[in-house]
Amino acid sequence: MGHSMSICLKNVSIHYGVVEAVADVCLEEEHRQIISLLGGNGCGKTSVMKAISGLIRPSSGEIWFDGKRIDRLSTGEIIRLGIVQVPQGRQLFPDMTVHENLIMGAYTRKSKKEIQADMEMVIAHFPVLMKKRKQKAGTLSGGQQEALAFGRALMAKPRLLLMDEPSQGLAPAVVQEVNQIIKEVNQKGIGVILVEHNLRLALDLADKVYVLEAGRKIFQGTPKDLSQDDYVRKIYLGT
Repeated sequence: MGHSMSICLKNVSIHYGVVEAVADVCLEEEHRQIISLLGGNGCGKTSVMKAISGLIRPSSGEIWFDGKRIDRLSTGEIIRLGIVQVPQGRQLFPDMTVHENLIMGAYTRKSKKEIQADMEMVIAHFPVLMKKRKQKAGTLSGGQQEALAFGRALMAKPRLLLMDEPSQGLAPAVVQEVNQIIKEVNQKGIGVILVEHNLRLALDLADKVYVLEAGRKIFQGTPKDLSQDDYVRKIYLGT
């Protein structure tokens, strides 16, 4: 495991104009765990992710990564620290080849030798990308595009991966694959924060679960605690 990595949100609130999307949320992720953020639509999950990756600024509170405050940094600086978002909707460059898309993932890095080594690791990880490396990304199937989005994120040498709805719109067999990839990536010592509607997947993967409701944290604990927590079941599962 080596050096433990931590991300910490302290009393973070986020506003869009006068609307408060997130109120006073505290989260902590350490020891490179997988964290699942759960909650209904509009509960603030995606806002939290955007705040971590620097796309929006919290209106109050602080975000710390490995002992460094990051909520005032640019997205570029945040990526260089190793916080990488696997984009929702995959946002690949459809007219570029698979290989070119992967190279784009490494744009903040200098060492050609390390980039080459990671390219080999990613392609070994996703044999389909090897087969299709000269094809345009836009011609790939949904699962293949998801694999490419993952591979591209790994090319950035992440220490923490942010994933927004990785299973959205994918066939069940592909979801299983994605599930497996997330576990393997995490075993390599990369922390993961996951927003996922697929409750079973989110609970299966997570070491720790946070539930947000109307921008507030109403629960934190292990997936096992969650299944026993009536309050959450009422709100989130409607049972």
